[in-house]
Amino acid sequence: MPNTYLTVSGDKWDLIAKRTLGSEMRADALINANRKYRHIFIFPANVRLVIPTIPARPAGGLPPWKRGAAV
Repeated sequence: MPNTYLTVSGDKWDLIAKRTLGSEMRADALINANRKYRHIFIFPANVRLVIPTIPARPAGGLPPWKRGAAV
């Protein structure tokens, strides 16, 4: 069974992304995993959302252009 999150009244996409995925910048991945709720801005209580798996960053965590690698 995939990871899920049960909303609390007043939750918003960015807050849920920060709590579950570590960054509000991942709200787009959360919305894409829960497209049937994309029209909701402020959630009511007890909506079960799927939390997507986010691939880990490569070792070093730097993008290729900062590592000196060819793009």
